[in-house]
Amino acid sequence: QVQLVESGGGLVQAGGSLRLSCAASGTMFKINSMGWYRQAPGKQRELVARVSSDGSSNYADSVKGRFTISRDNAKNTVDLQMNSLTPEDTAVYYCNLDSAIRGNYWGQGTQVTVSS
Repeated sequence: QVQLVESGGGLVQAGGSLRLSCAASGTMFKINSMGWYRQAPGKQRELVARVSSDGSSNYADSVKGRFTISRDNAKNTVDLQMNSLTPEDTAVYYCNLDSAIRGNYWGQGTQVTVSS
């Protein structure tokens, strides 16, 4: 069983920064990727950023140039540095781990609120 524990959400003013962290524990098989998704009220969950096992990363267009994802394979952690935040970034952010054998695992979510 895999557990994902997130931290770092909160309230910030527009233009500010936050850093989200996620630590995975438990029995993990081959990991395809780790990343972050978000879900705003009334909207579908969407990919924010993801880093694959080969180190390649991809970002949603809306966060490119503002967010940076980093992963520590040895510690099974993934962080999301979020800069120049806007109210449109307000959402619940979920950590994701995509396992080659067991599928997707999700964290409990952490609220990010950006005030204007």
